[in-house]
Amino acid sequence: MRHFRHVPGPEIRRLFHRQPEPFGDTRDRELLAMALGATLYVPATRPGLTETIVRRAHNGVCSMVIDLEDAVADHELAQAKRRAADTLAELGAGHEPYPLLFVRVRDPGTVREIVNRLGADTKALTGFVFPKFDSSCAADYLDALDTACGSLGRTVYGMPVLESPALVHRQTRDHELHTIARLLTAHRDRVLAVRIGATDMCSTFGIRRDSERTIYDVRVVADVIADIVNYLGRSDGSGFTITGPVWEYFDVDGLLREAALDRANGIQGKTVIHPAQVAVVHALSVVTLEEYSDALDILGTDTGGVAASEYRNKMNEMRPHRSWARRTLLRARLFGVADRGVSLTDLMKVLVEP
Repeated sequence: MRHFRHVPGPEIRRLFHRQPEPFGDTRDRELLAMALGATLYVPATRPGLTETIVRRAHNGVCSMVIDLEDAVADHELAQAKRRAADTLAELGAGHEPYPLLFVRVRDPGTVREIVNRLGADTKALTGFVFPKFDSSCAADYLDALDTACGSLGRTVYGMPVLESPALVHRQTRDHELHTIARLLTAHRDRVLAVRIGATDMCSTFGIRRDSERTIYDVRVVADVIADIVNYLGRSDGSGFTITGPVWEYFDVDGLLREAALDRANGIQGKTVIHPAQVAVVHALSVVTLEEYSDALDILGTDTGGVAASEYRNKMNEMRPHRSWARRTLLRARLFGVADRGVSLTDLMKVLVEP
C-alpha cells in the first residue's frame, strides 16, 4: 500500500522530489498512524460493500471505517454486523487491494462479536473505532481490544473518538482527559490514533457550523480540541497521533481551510464523508520542498543553535523545531515531497478526481 499509487508514474515523477514510500506491511505504529491520511467512512449496510472498498482503494483511499454506529438504523444492526464480517473475510481472501480497514462499533461487546464472526479470516481487519469514548466506557473498550488481540494472536488497533458531553463540559473535562490519558497510556501499543468527533460536540450545544466556518471558529468546540491536544498530543513521547474532525460539507474551499488549521494545531489526517475529499486532504499532506529542506537542516545537527533557512525567509532553531522536523520527515516518507515549483494547485489538478 502506498499513497498516490493510483497516479500514473510519469505524473508522480513530475510532481515529486521524493516519492511516497509503501507502508502496508509496517509494524511501526507511529508511521501507520500518520499514513491514515483522510479516513473515509462507509455504512456497513451499503450494497456492494466489498466492491465499493476495492474501488475506493484503486482511487487512492488508504484508510476506511466500516460504520456500525450512527450510519446504521437500529433495526438494520444485526444485518450490518454480518455484512461487515463477510466483507472483511472476502477482502482478506481475495487478491484485490484494500485500504487499512476499521470497524466502528456501538459497544465493547461488538468488538468480540466481530472477531468471533471472522474466526481465522481477520487478515483485512486493521482495528476498531470506539465512539463516545470517555471514562464511563474506556476501560471496557480497551479490555475488549486486549481480548481481541489475544484471540487473534496479533495486534489489532483501537481508535477512540472523543466526543461525549462529559468531555465537552468544562467542569468535567479535565477529569475526563486525565482518566483517558492514563488508560490510553497503559494500552499505548494498541492505540493507533485518537479521533475527534466535532459533530457530536456541536450537538451538545445545539450548534451546526455552516460551510463558511471551520470548526476552529466555533469557540466552545475549539477549546475542547485545544485541551485534547494539550493532554494527548504532546511530542515528548507521552502523546498520540490526533486526527482531525469530519468536514461535513461537500465544499472544497472550506475543507482546505479547516485541514490547514488542523495541521497548524498539531492534528494529522482527517475524517471525510465523500471520496472526492480524500485527494484534497492528501494533497495538503504532501511536504513542500522548503519544509523538507528545513527539516533536514534541523535534524542534521544535535548541538543546538540557530541558523537561517536556505530559503532566507526564516530562522531555524535546532532544538525547539526538532519535534516539528521529525514529524515533517515522517510525513515526507508517506506523502512525498513536492518538487521545486510544484504548488498545491498543481497537486490538486492531478490528485483530485474531476
